[in-house]
Amino acid sequence: MLATPMVRCARLNNGVRIVTEAMPGVVSATLGIWVENGSRYESRAQAGISHYLEHIFFKGTESRTAADIAEAFDAVGGHFNAFTGRENTCYYAKVLGEHLPLAQDILGDLFRNSTFAEDEIDRERSVIVQEILQGEDTPDDHVHDLFHLQYWPGHALSFPICGSVETVESFRRDAFLEFIAARYRPDRILVAAAGAVDHDRFVDWVATTLGDLSGTTDPSADAPPAPHRSVRCVDKDLEQVHVCLGAPGISQTSPLRYPAYLLNTAFGGGMSSRLFQEIREKRGRAYSVYSFLSAFSDGGYFGVYVGTGAEHVREVVAITLQQLDDVRRNGLAPHELARVKNQLKGNMLLGLETTDSRMHRIARNQLYFGRNVSPEEAAASIDAATNDEIIAVAEHIAHLEAMALTVLGNLGAEKIDESILG
Repeated sequence: MLATPMVRCARLNNGVRIVTEAMPGVVSATLGIWVENGSRYESRAQAGISHYLEHIFFKGTESRTAADIAEAFDAVGGHFNAFTGRENTCYYAKVLGEHLPLAQDILGDLFRNSTFAEDEIDRERSVIVQEILQGEDTPDDHVHDLFHLQYWPGHALSFPICGSVETVESFRRDAFLEFIAARYRPDRILVAAAGAVDHDRFVDWVATTLGDLSGTTDPSADAPPAPHRSVRCVDKDLEQVHVCLGAPGISQTSPLRYPAYLLNTAFGGGMSSRLFQEIREKRGRAYSVYSFLSAFSDGGYFGVYVGTGAEHVREVVAITLQQLDDVRRNGLAPHELARVKNQLKGNMLLGLETTDSRMHRIARNQLYFGRNVSPEEAAASIDAATNDEIIAVAEHIAHLEAMALTVLGNLGAEKIDESILG
């Protein structure tokens, strides 16, 4: 087990949250400014604005050009980036510990003083359109966007994070400034750092940089998405057929999350998993096959992806449903349960050896649980998970009336309809 470094938390008077994890013996530090904002908080007309905004933050401040920012990080061997999810956006940088003040200065500058110049917005518009088109040309990614739209029709969680060409083409500077005013308020901001970091100095920097922010954000608490049973086939001239099957899952904070992680690991979480062994190794029906959990604050879904031939779609879906029914009826065999527990703990600990992974972990723990969940606590929860709990998760998933299937590719003479789901 990895030694647990010190995790410390603070909160400014205006509501900005701070969490740090000092990691003795490491030379790097990773800093992240998180905003509880993502595609979930967009209207249909705004779809993609959070992602577009994330790009624009890096296009220059009152005192730095975009090139200045890039050169400053390159000069110290560091890197910076950002990502937009469905519920969160994060702006982050990783540098040697001695250069953390530089990273703080630049990241704080772009977060508070970005100019959102019209010419930069227009130039980046073309970049994002190309990103959308690239996603549509990447079928093993695109099938997931199609599935979301189908499974949660009309709900903001179903919208593609990048938006559409039509919405991206519509955004102007005023729309970004209005969105920041509504969503980037201190009660929705969390600042995290891990590695070679001094907590008290870091809190002082956050207070200086963000302490004057004011206001609160409308939580915009939409109802959890309702699953929609359907089978959708999207014809596209591809060499493979890409299949995404989904069923009701769990939320990020579900008391059954650890049994769900174990079920997912056993089902399609590696080369020893049931789906990999049955579909790829024993039958040779696919090169890529896996299962996954897509979890949000109040719900989610359990998914399976397979890239296969048109003639094998019915077979791989039948195998998936058979395996799920077997877990629902019987749970996992004792040796299988022991194996996936060790696999899950090993994957977790191997993933915590870098400062960027640690920063992400402590931030997400604060965002979803409001506290630190140590690796030791997580490992103990994995060990404590029972077969009965795994069966309960499988029961929750295995509702045929709440399943959906998206198939992308050239099916030829193959006819796929709702009967494939039983």
